[in-house]
Amino acid sequence: MNYKLIFFDLDGTIIDDIEFIWYVLHDHFGVSRDLVKKWHKKFDEGEITYEEWFNEDVKWWKKAGAKKKDFFDAVKKLKLMHGALETLNTLKDKGCKLIIVSGSLNIVVEYFFDKDMFDYVFINELEFGFDDEISGYKVTKHDFHHKATAVRQVAEKEGIDLSECVFVGDNYNDKQAVETAGLGISFNSHSKELDEVADVKIKKKDLREILRYLL
Repeated sequence: MNYKLIFFDLDGTIIDDIEFIWYVLHDHFGVSRDLVKKWHKKFDEGEITYEEWFNEDVKWWKKAGAKKKDFFDAVKKLKLMHGALETLNTLKDKGCKLIIVSGSLNIVVEYFFDKDMFDYVFINELEFGFDDEISGYKVTKHDFHHKATAVRQVAEKEGIDLSECVFVGDNYNDKQAVETAGLGISFNSHSKELDEVADVKIKKKDLREILRYLL
């Protein structure tokens, strides 16, 4: 199969040693893990919307006086998954289009990658004012149960069949996207649910391992 659209989750897939960027940032800004888990549970149980959850996170960061450079200080402690850049560049050289579909934050993409690395990026965005403080945000519509929607939207826009799409993810919120793409890859998985629906399961923490299934 000649795969043309390669979709990636970010945290835990392209970025190593991380499940969700939110925990990294909350720890950096001194937000209680118990409080974070409480709000995560509220979302999981349908008590709050995704946007309400995001808004609460931003409130905590503002209260901590967080500025853009502080977010970069937190992010620079992270590292790319082994083989990530080689994998992405190899796929681009082969003419594949690369897409991020993630509940992470734009600052992570901005810190690690050139602007032209990805053809599409579906992600939460933080905006900063002239004083380097948070001035606003944009909540992604494509996390949890809606990552598959992003896959279908890009495939339709590009005129490419879903059978020629690949989704690479590591957690339960990637499940529907993995089921939707022609090839679903569970990489460095944190989720039994995801592993059960994936066409390919890769446990070795080297992103180059996906290339044997794509090229």
